[in-house]
Amino acid sequence: MNRLSDLLLTSLAPIIWGSSYIVTTQLLPNMDPLSISLLRALPAGILLLLLVRCLPKGIWIARMFVLGALNFSIFWAFLFFAAYRLPGGIAAILGALQPLIVILSARAILGHPIRPLSLLAILAGTCGIALLILTPEAKLDLLGVAAGLLGAASMAMGIVLSRKWQPPVSALTFTAWQLTAGGLLILPFMPFSSTDWATINTSNVIGLAYLGLIGAALTYVIWLRGIARLQPSSVSVLGFLSPVSATLLGWLILNETLDWLQLLGALIALASVFAAQYALRPKTAAKTAAV
Repeated sequence: MNRLSDLLLTSLAPIIWGSSYIVTTQLLPNMDPLSISLLRALPAGILLLLLVRCLPKGIWIARMFVLGALNFSIFWAFLFFAAYRLPGGIAAILGALQPLIVILSARAILGHPIRPLSLLAILAGTCGIALLILTPEAKLDLLGVAAGLLGAASMAMGIVLSRKWQPPVSALTFTAWQLTAGGLLILPFMPFSSTDWATINTSNVIGLAYLGLIGAALTYVIWLRGIARLQPSSVSVLGFLSPVSATLLGWLILNETLDWLQLLGALIALASVFAAQYALRPKTAAKTAAV
């Protein structure tokens, strides 16, 4: 597959992640974030392990726990904490800073160059996300802001290290290892869960099955495959598609309002994705386009 095909396939992951908000609010209202995180990661990871029948060995065991923590355990913990302490718009804007952290981390860890146009595109995309979902009533909370930034930094480091640490296995196996490790790291904290397990119903099972099989297993296979084939910076910018997807799905399915400022924000966010991918294209492609 060429770069465009890889980008289109990888973009499916954040687009699908945009549906997580609807699934969580509509099908899992009686469950707490800790329980949802565990049941999203661990069963999916174990299922994939049964499919691939391959376990990490040696140094890869420690690395998978590091990646599982960065991409799942720590990231989800800070994400949910920020969501509880901040309005959704501010939490999403902080998350939108992730591509900037990825670019800086990729420069320090992988030696990837920093391209000015990509930075401008990311700043424009962050402004677009602000127009899309920020409300006038939004208020800042220092702990929430700190959690949002740490969550963005956690996943950003997970993206960069997932590129640096590429085991000689398929993306499916790589995903199985990370999901299982991330789930196991959440498991010791389950005594703090507030979910009343007597209230679990069919809707919960459907929602968890979707989040685990589609929103975690399938999407992270696609995501990690993209990280292996593309620059981490190119992959992280695709994350702007997630809030756009969430907003459009809320409008289509939940009849939420969508005004002209939100539409403008969505268009700016989409334009920033295209601009960033143009700026981050490989040098050989850039030279060919110039001929």
